[in-house]
Amino acid sequence: MPAFQYTALNEKGRQKRGVLEGDNARQVRKQLRELSLVPLSVEAVSENEKTASSKHGGLTLKQSISVAELALVTRQLATLVQAGLPLDEALTAVSQQCDKARLKSIILAIRAGVLEGKSLAESFAEYPHIFDSLYRSMVAAGELSGKLDSVLLRLADYTEQRHAIRQKTLLALLYPTILSFVAIAVVAGLLAFVVPQVVEQFVTAGQELPTATQILIALSDAVRNFWLLALAIIIILILTTKWALQKDSLRFLIHKKLLAIPALGKVILGVNTARFSRTLSILISSSVPLLDALKISGRVLNNDCLRLAVAEAATKVQEGASLNRALADTEYFPPMMIHMIANGEKSGELDDMLERIADNQDREFEMLVAMALGLFEPILILTMGGVVLFIVIAILLPIFELNTLVG
Repeated sequence: MPAFQYTALNEKGRQKRGVLEGDNARQVRKQLRELSLVPLSVEAVSENEKTASSKHGGLTLKQSISVAELALVTRQLATLVQAGLPLDEALTAVSQQCDKARLKSIILAIRAGVLEGKSLAESFAEYPHIFDSLYRSMVAAGELSGKLDSVLLRLADYTEQRHAIRQKTLLALLYPTILSFVAIAVVAGLLAFVVPQVVEQFVTAGQELPTATQILIALSDAVRNFWLLALAIIIILILTTKWALQKDSLRFLIHKKLLAIPALGKVILGVNTARFSRTLSILISSSVPLLDALKISGRVLNNDCLRLAVAEAATKVQEGASLNRALADTEYFPPMMIHMIANGEKSGELDDMLERIADNQDREFEMLVAMALGLFEPILILTMGGVVLFIVIAILLPIFELNTLVG
């Protein structure tokens, strides 16, 4: 039975939104009237999703359902399927546990698709902005192999792990970001408000100022007179970068240059290698053919240069090359990863080897982040101290010279 999103007025004239199931919109309107509600709009969930997607380009929809919510829904569904519940009943139970009306309506719409005879993967395909190709391919493989519950559990683990890594990275970057912002604000405040009042006394006295003091005055004047220009330049740079990243050729060039930067390139390569290895491991263990798994895993990478390299490797695998040789020819993936994949292909335990590669890359990434943050904090403190020391010395030098002349 299809699901419909409705907007109605209650007896007090207040709008109420929700989801109801019915054979058609007319029947849903009848149910609303029986509940003493005046229907304003009733739309099928699938039609409503497509309309919203065309209006917002999919951006709002992607942001409205978080990775944590997707992981929770996946784990709940896996647990219910593992307990032996029919798929439609499991989807009904999951929808009842959803707090957000929109997510609930999507689950009910997926249930309606299943009742119409579609597979679960086909029903998920109606909402590609929520369930990506990796998700749908794994579900399809689980349905074909009869291991849907175990596949869903692995999907939930993967989604939760990806969310945990993202949260850990954001939290790790939060403190240095705040520290940098405060340091810049303090220095800008000193130059814009404190320094002019102190140095003005020397300028009005007609005293010849030391070089350091003259430099400080020039910096102070620049901060006070050109801060709007500096802000405009920063905004233009941000908008230009955003525009460049929307162009395929420019984005590819930028991604290639980023990989060439020694420290940053290593971090980008490590993150993408871990994501690629873990995705490929999950797909292979879920009985997805290697060629399809390789193509899907390449699409989860966020670097166009690496994505193209994986696509070329997939072409070589299709022509009969081994996976380790195809990836080695790209000259991007680390030698240790290539050797471990070769051992996995020989032993028949490729999925386990890929999982180990992903774990190693995640640990290396965490170590690099911790090391970078450990170096960044003392460097920032020393830099801040040096700037403040320069300001203090530039202010004190005219005072010392004046005292010398008086003496």
